[in-house]
Amino acid sequence: MVPIIPDWPAPAAVRAAFTTREGGVSSGPYAGLNLGRNCGDDPAAVAENRRLLADHLGLRGAPEWLHQVHGTRVLSLPHQQPEPDADGVFTTRANVVCAVQSADCLAVLFCDQDTSVVAAAHAGWRGLCAGVLESSVAALPVAPERLMAWIGPAIGPEAFEVGAEVRAAFIAVDPAAAFCFRPGAQPDKYFGDLFALARQRLARAGVTQIYGGGISTHADPARFFSFRRDGVCGRMAALIWIEHPAS
Repeated sequence: MVPIIPDWPAPAAVRAAFTTREGGVSSGPYAGLNLGRNCGDDPAAVAENRRLLADHLGLRGAPEWLHQVHGTRVLSLPHQQPEPDADGVFTTRANVVCAVQSADCLAVLFCDQDTSVVAAAHAGWRGLCAGVLESSVAALPVAPERLMAWIGPAIGPEAFEVGAEVRAAFIAVDPAAAFCFRPGAQPDKYFGDLFALARQRLARAGVTQIYGGGISTHADPARFFSFRRDGVCGRMAALIWIEHPAS
């Protein structure tokens, strides 16, 4: 198991990781460390993968998983309902693990300079366009300029081909989004840069410290699941938590 550890100047007590498919017990199209329960894998294998991940990261509590719906709802953790419908979570409490899953969509992690809050957001193109990153920033109890964000691996601009309506939807929110698309191979098709779009949205929300981005899940089948590439596949996860000093 070789998770990616974000390269950003987060406080020492903030712990974060982005899993790859390496390790784990799943097989077939889910081979490796599939953490998604709703993609067709054997539930027992997923449960074991989640246990292995918690052991590897030394988690004191299980991640609080979501039922992601490509929306903009952001919840505070801990939450009483198991796997609530949401695409963003945050917590101010130590050892509460925020987690979002992905297999081409963006996963964006947040923390502040004072270790007072951490957050995770799942941003497929629909949620990104609708404002899930802005909703995440607005939900946090600190000023945007005190936040830093890390953008995890996602489908790269060489593979994220969409119709003209997707490009138009982003431009309707921010005309500068036009610079994040280039013509595709077919008429009325465009290649979109999700990393650049996320940076634009974060900057518009007042976040100036933005890190990560640029690692394509689609381009690296050995390390990453990719829904656009494979159709049936597993899910990676981005996790962030405040580690209690005594842990």
